[in-house]
Amino acid sequence: MYGFVRRARRPVTREEAAAEVGISAKLAAFHLDKLVAAGLLHARYESPGGIRRVGRKPKVYEPTEADIRISIPERRPDILAEILIDSVLTHEPGEEARAAALRTARRHGEEVGAAERTRTRPGRLGPQRSLTLSEAMLEEHGFEPDRQAPTELRLLNCPFHPLAARSPELVCGINHAFLCGFLAGLETHGIDAVLAPRPGQCCVELRAAASDNDKPPAGGDGGCAKHLESPTAETDEGPTP
Repeated sequence: MYGFVRRARRPVTREEAAAEVGISAKLAAFHLDKLVAAGLLHARYESPGGIRRVGRKPKVYEPTEADIRISIPERRPDILAEILIDSVLTHEPGEEARAAALRTARRHGEEVGAAERTRTRPGRLGPQRSLTLSEAMLEEHGFEPDRQAPTELRLLNCPFHPLAARSPELVCGINHAFLCGFLAGLETHGIDAVLAPRPGQCCVELRAAASDNDKPPAGGDGGCAKHLESPTAETDEGPTP
């Protein structure tokens, strides 16, 4: 029914939708109104085709601009696209393309982390609270975080696969820089984003820094400086992020 309304390229009545899928107008109205409630259709009262008739105008439906994507496991190529577009737009003279992408990825991560800190106002974050606060954001971005220990968070899904499999050096580097930036923007203490490729999982883990003795925020160098390296993991199925 939703596909029919999109293909029509004009306002559609419930009677037309009902005839298309072979159900009653009453049942069609129920489903169409559900699609309106979900934000996928607009509804209003209007005479189709501009033809004026006696009596109440019929209710008509047309699609919204909602972008619908379903992916299991979740993939987020839009994040990579934003980072790469911004890296081109902000490319500095003499700067290598990969360096520009990593710089931009870190800035994007910092913005996400800073926004989360502003929203939650958590105060000073030690290692355990840093990971607890990070889990919701990582889940939202499709990483499927798995708390292995109080200060160890593995990411079971790579939201950038299969692009990461195509170019692990670049995409894993961008991913690492993004997560390092997130920790910096969140102003965490004692937690590093480290490259730890495993088959079928994300190439990055969040774990306690080498020393938890009141380290500066993860925005410093530490483990996150390693996003300048070239992470590559080979498996029987090819490179795995």
